[in-house]
Amino acid sequence: MKKVANSNPLFYQTSSVTPIVSRAEGIYIWDESGNRYIDGSSGAVISNIGHNDPKILAAINTQAKSTFFTYRTQFENRPAVDLAIKLVDHSAPHLERVFYVSGGSEAVESAIKLCRSYFYSRGEGNRHIFISRAPSYHGSTIGALALTSYAPLEIPYRPLLNSCPKIPAPTCYRCHYQKTYPDCGLACAHALETAIREQGPENVAAFVVEPIGGASTGALVPPEDYFGIIQEICQRYGILLILDEVMSGFGRTGKLFAYEHWDVAADIVALSKGMASGYYPLGAIMVRDRIVQTVLDGEGFPHGHTYAGNPMACAVGLAVFDRIVEGGLIDNAALMGKRLKNGLTTLAEKFPIIGEVRGRGLLLALEFVQDQESRQTFAEKLQVNDMVTAQAFAEGLVIYPRRPINGLSGDHVLIAPPLIVTSNEVDEILIKLDTALARVMSLLG
Repeated sequence: MKKVANSNPLFYQTSSVTPIVSRAEGIYIWDESGNRYIDGSSGAVISNIGHNDPKILAAINTQAKSTFFTYRTQFENRPAVDLAIKLVDHSAPHLERVFYVSGGSEAVESAIKLCRSYFYSRGEGNRHIFISRAPSYHGSTIGALALTSYAPLEIPYRPLLNSCPKIPAPTCYRCHYQKTYPDCGLACAHALETAIREQGPENVAAFVVEPIGGASTGALVPPEDYFGIIQEICQRYGILLILDEVMSGFGRTGKLFAYEHWDVAADIVALSKGMASGYYPLGAIMVRDRIVQTVLDGEGFPHGHTYAGNPMACAVGLAVFDRIVEGGLIDNAALMGKRLKNGLTTLAEKFPIIGEVRGRGLLLALEFVQDQESRQTFAEKLQVNDMVTAQAFAEGLVIYPRRPINGLSGDHVLIAPPLIVTSNEVDEILIKLDTALARVMSLLG
């Protein structure tokens, strides 16, 4: 019996229907009906250089004349070597080695496996515990999901996950300890030491953390002295510090890497998203040389993915890197980020449902509340974050909704346009968001 063809047999997270894209250019996307949208969230905060960049298309065409694929254990390729050299040259001095992957979850998985291999090679095989934060997001694969604290993503899979200890994220707007910075003494940072001692320092391998929060916390920026405390604790107990820069890297926050805001000397940094800006799957981890040498001098690193170091991916990554660094996009992210944040702050003065504007560079967020003074959240059934997103979409503006209280309650949206955004385009985003918020206020009564 012949199957009856489904008009669209694809499925993703939900049964929602979205328009079919026709084309994209710069910060704009058009669907097949001819509607134009501003990509106000860079997709999933990935399209750092915008869409259809001619320099990237030229790099793809050039590499296509050579080869799309070779396997890393059989051949090395020039784009992979050249990109690794540039990454090392432009990163913190102690990050001297590069290991390629194809995406953010793979980068985090690779980071924790390399950390485990490092301690195993040192004869410290008991070090197997990884500590992270709540809330947080580090990926959807099993190892990365175990580090994640965002309930809707975890609940069905918890029986499959190794339980990882979590400490409170530095959510000053909703302090876990009901304290106020700086009188809090940064209890959220010192909680790391408590967790290490509870697990036994000899059992802990690393602390895994986003330098600036992504979707789970809504562009959460820690207090200035947060990472100084974190780094000192890690060093005192001999555990590694792993930074998840999958979303915050490659100019997104007004620095090439977000760790530069505090001069954090991480042992391993996970990268992806803006690294190839959506033009090709690509990610990496950057690592201290002594960690790599310890592993390679031991039993090696029994880990890898088929597309790791793919020549086409690395050729794209090399062109994207040059576009970001040499094209002035890092400075533009800082400048346009200030303009956008100032505009969002003005909207917060106009619309009482905006409780906080937060973020840095072009990684920004709005958190919504019933009352600005009490910070009372809306009822979950209202889904205010989705309501704002839908009204923005109706205006031709794409933003990114999530819930800040471990994915269970509260409402926020990320606003993170491509780093090429101009002042006029920032103003256009703000006008569309203004209209959307006015409609939401009307719907809420």
